[in-house]
Amino acid sequence: MEHPDYNSPASLKTLLDSTGMSMQKKFGQNFLINAAARKKIVEPLEISEGSSVWEIGPGLGSMTEELLLQGGNVTAFEIDRGFIRMLKDFFEPYLETGKLRIVEGDVLKTWKNILTKYGKPQFFFGNLPYNIAATLIADTIEQNVRFDKVVVTVQKEVAQRMTALPGTNDYSSFSILCQWAYDIYPLMDLSAGSFWPRPNVDSRVVVMKLKTDFPCCKNKLLFMKMQRALFISRRKNIRNNLTMFLSDAERAVSVLEKAKIDPSVRAESLTVKKLLELSDILNADIL
Repeated sequence: MEHPDYNSPASLKTLLDSTGMSMQKKFGQNFLINAAARKKIVEPLEISEGSSVWEIGPGLGSMTEELLLQGGNVTAFEIDRGFIRMLKDFFEPYLETGKLRIVEGDVLKTWKNILTKYGKPQFFFGNLPYNIAATLIADTIEQNVRFDKVVVTVQKEVAQRMTALPGTNDYSSFSILCQWAYDIYPLMDLSAGSFWPRPNVDSRVVVMKLKTDFPCCKNKLLFMKMQRALFISRRKNIRNNLTMFLSDAERAVSVLEKAKIDPSVRAESLTVKKLLELSDILNADIL
């Protein structure tokens, strides 16, 4: 079975209508109908023959096709059963040769099992559903899974949080996680008109490159828990949030003093490097 014209909303609609399928809003489904944009989005991965790629939310396979044509070995995570049936028809030869693997179900629930079974791929890619994008990216980092390169299309607001600088409104616990693990830059913006159906938000493509000088800390789990706690109440200063985290006001003040951090500042003013330093001091204090 041949796939539809991925650039034509009419062709896509005809296919869906003929198969009795409908777009599932709850899954955040939108097709990227801009061929030039699809090619530009895949380029930063620099796929070579045999490169391993996880693709999240392939839909009807417009980006899957680009990845396969460039020689990628693709593991596609898809939740929609109708799309899964279509993908199996469109890409049957690739499935038979093992160049494509389709993982059925919610990626938030399946990715860890696939990681355990097949190992970590080189690349992580996809037009991420808006309702799970931040959770999925944070999940992988928190599980100490870092890919050589990540190229994802996300809601513009999510992308702004990923690249936000200290002292800005968008700077958050999520910003710190992303910037701790990767060097990040925006590739391009995509207007709602680039998709069908048109979403109610604009999108941004973000490239995340594995840090070669990954700034480690003495207790990763403590760092992740601590930095998350420091942003729970953004309006509170760091002393108050650290006190809540430690359940000990005197100890919080002592640790901040050792880290040479003004207790009256908010966490959003601190760099990733400074938070790592605070984590190490706190870890030594615990020991």
